[in-house]
Amino acid sequence: MSVEVTRLPSGLSVVTDRMPHLETASLGIWIGSGSRNEKPDEHGISHLLEHMAFKGTKRRSARQIAETIEAVGGDLNAATSVESTGYFARVLKADVRLALDVLSDILSEPTFDVDELKREQNVIVQEIGATEDAPDDLVFDRLQETAFPLQPVGRSILGTPDTVRSFNPARLRSYLSRNYRAPNMVVAAAGAVEHEAIVTEVDKRLASFKGPAAPDPEPAHFRGGTKVETRDLEQVHIAMALQGLPMRDDQLYSLQVFTSVLGGGMSSRLFQEVRETRGLCYAIHAFHMPFADTGLFALYAGTDETDAPELMRVIIDQIGNATETLSDTEVNRAKAQMKAGLLMALESSEARVGQLARQMLAYGRPIPLEEIVAKVDAVTIESARAAGRALIGRARPAIAALGPGSGLASTAAIAESLVRRAA
Repeated sequence: MSVEVTRLPSGLSVVTDRMPHLETASLGIWIGSGSRNEKPDEHGISHLLEHMAFKGTKRRSARQIAETIEAVGGDLNAATSVESTGYFARVLKADVRLALDVLSDILSEPTFDVDELKREQNVIVQEIGATEDAPDDLVFDRLQETAFPLQPVGRSILGTPDTVRSFNPARLRSYLSRNYRAPNMVVAAAGAVEHEAIVTEVDKRLASFKGPAAPDPEPAHFRGGTKVETRDLEQVHIAMALQGLPMRDDQLYSLQVFTSVLGGGMSSRLFQEVRETRGLCYAIHAFHMPFADTGLFALYAGTDETDAPELMRVIIDQIGNATETLSDTEVNRAKAQMKAGLLMALESSEARVGQLARQMLAYGRPIPLEEIVAKVDAVTIESARAAGRALIGRARPAIAALGPGSGLASTAAIAESLVRRAA
């Protein structure tokens, strides 16, 4: 078996997948801490910390960090999500040790220089502004706020201009010290890597991360509701969410299949009925995002304001009908798509390393492909339908709408009929 796992005495986990046909390696350090781990006065600090990690250490300036990796033809990046933050690199196999050195350096010895901090705060404020100008992105921020109001899991990962500008080096160090703990960290590598060599380097370079696990975030509670925002736009952007399932739920794969049939691709019911048959929109899709203790089923569509009420009525009808009329052909197609996606991830070291890191953070172990495939295969037409019925009966939906016109509120209200239909 090519996947190997070592847990260091500190609690930090190392997982690797050697892919001998590759000449490159993807690797990174993932922390089980994201925007939902922020205190009320820390909105946006996890994302700011991710940016500041690249802005200088005791050994390297911000420019030297970038040049060190790019001088060997590699690339360096990072990402913050609701429940995790990852710092990763892709390099040639001869430069794996160098990449580990840089990644460990930016996390263990960041300087948080005041001048760099001011510049990066301004950069993130510009990023927030860019999101405000992208309604198809902004509507999901509004949706998250509506689904989980006044909760860390419902806040934008970016923060607000005021919160981002409020942080100083001491606040960043405090957040890092509280949340970046070895038991909450995973080093993952895939491609042209040697497990024992990775373990040796990690044990040496990340020894400063120790102590008990970071405190758990507050539980998430899906509330639902409606948020309508009139804007001078060409289209109405509508997003709807229902309470989904957590990562470890036994019915997760059944719900994923239901979601795929409903809005997962060009053959999905929503795409075929809303776009192909009725021509009500250009883009429409659905997805399910599981968290540790809850989940979010969401769908999005952009349409002309005059078509918005009809579009929402068709969406509600399609969701309700799918809970009763899902066919074997549709379920088998969705299962095939899911399995193909899993296998395709094995052909890319970048996709594979991300997959391994997520599994370690969520389950504490890498999940064998055979185990996942077996769970996908176990989904039946009835279990997929049941997952859909449970979805619409779990809680009132959350709806967010941005765009022109005075009919947004009535369009959003149509979604409430889904709850009445379930009852």
